[in-house]
Amino acid sequence: MGRDSQTNITEFFLLGFSDLSLSLQATLFTFFLTSYILTLVGNGLIILTVSLEPLLQTPMYFFLRNLSFHELCFTTVTVPKVLENFLTEERSISFVSCITQMFIFFTIGVSECVFLGVMALDRYMAICQPLRYTSVMNTKMCYQLTSGSWVIGSLVSLGQTSFIFSLPYCGSNRIAHFFCDIPPLLSLACTNTFINKLSVFIACMCGAGLPFLLILCSYINILNSILHIHSAEGRHKALSTCSSHLVSVILFYGTAMFTYLRLGTHGSDENDRMISLFYCIVIPTINPLIYSLRNKEMKAALRKLILKIPIRITGYTY
Repeated sequence: MGRDSQTNITEFFLLGFSDLSLSLQATLFTFFLTSYILTLVGNGLIILTVSLEPLLQTPMYFFLRNLSFHELCFTTVTVPKVLENFLTEERSISFVSCITQMFIFFTIGVSECVFLGVMALDRYMAICQPLRYTSVMNTKMCYQLTSGSWVIGSLVSLGQTSFIFSLPYCGSNRIAHFFCDIPPLLSLACTNTFINKLSVFIACMCGAGLPFLLILCSYINILNSILHIHSAEGRHKALSTCSSHLVSVILFYGTAMFTYLRLGTHGSDENDRMISLFYCIVIPTINPLIYSLRNKEMKAALRKLILKIPIRITGYTY
């Protein structure tokens, strides 16, 4: 069969959770909608608070604001389509839209992996190199590191997306997932995908594995520095600035790498969906809580902003 006759699919069908009962689908629809609203509100408040509060104009909060932007993009590229599919029987997505969704999703995913490494580097400089911190982590460096994470994510995603969508798709066009992701798309290709799986593995090791090593090395040095701090208050303060970031790293890396580094194994579609549900929906929803509840400065700034909102709406000032 020739290459042209093999790729005759113009659209895909996202099966999502169509195999579940109507009552479970209604529950999941409510869960997706509620989580999406909470993600928009929570991460939006962090972005707004850091942007407006002068006391939060530091590299740590600059990176936190960008992480919240990552989370907003991460859910927006998938959840609206999922909600639409719950409300319609078509569940179709065009070939071009599927390519676009996967490219954006993978770009954000790789970029966030790199960005979590950047945040670990920031904490390393603040705790282990405090005298050089302000000179090294200046505004220019912060923007360069942030831009660099997006560039790396875009380049890795571009390579993977073009590689996967150049495969011949001549059989089923039903994706056993709720968005266009790499594992379910590879399973639809009517050719040997070993090279593609190897390519995804290498891309994950470069885009996620190397930043993870940076995070690991940073925290080994951070822990060593904390152990040499004599005061209990100083140790507690140093640990508190790192704990939220560590929780995010464990949650995001634990689920995302489990999905993409086991492409050669046979996992159930239901398990894949549940894992994807966790890092696509749950983590972006709870991240604002992780970073705000454990941070006194952020809680104070959020409280200050929320108290100002009614005043601005009514037009009164003090």
